[in-house]
Amino acid sequence: MATKKLAFVVRSLPYKTEASRLALTHAISSQTVEIYLNDGDLVEASISYVGDGVFNIMKNQQAGKHYGITTNEGHAKNTLLLDLRVLICKEDLDKFGLTGENLIMDADDLGGDMKANIVSYSEIQKEMETADHLLFC
Repeated sequence: MATKKLAFVVRSLPYKTEASRLALTHAISSQTVEIYLNDGDLVEASISYVGDGVFNIMKNQQAGKHYGITTNEGHAKNTLLLDLRVLICKEDLDKFGLTGENLIMDADDLGGDMKANIVSYSEIQKEMETADHLLFC
């Protein structure tokens, strides 16, 4: 039995590019990869928000109002409905004056039991170093 670790790192702003939305979509869909693996093999995925990427998980996004598109808020909540480890860089939150109160930290309203974790960049670095596959967006 083998475990493949996937790490998705979101570092781009939530709108005007598809990069962060694609990272969220790939992270969510990574949970279906197990159907292509050998019996007993597992996928362990995480998604980390660093730099400008922390804006992807803000509450009360208004992409529809400003850009005429859906927000990443629903995608962020969907990651918390799955077995994805969600990490948010504390140093970047501090830089932008954000706290957990400004962010989507859970999906309790959808029945999810996963919580996002605010961690130091060094912990995110460890996550990247131990991953078999790493995707930056």
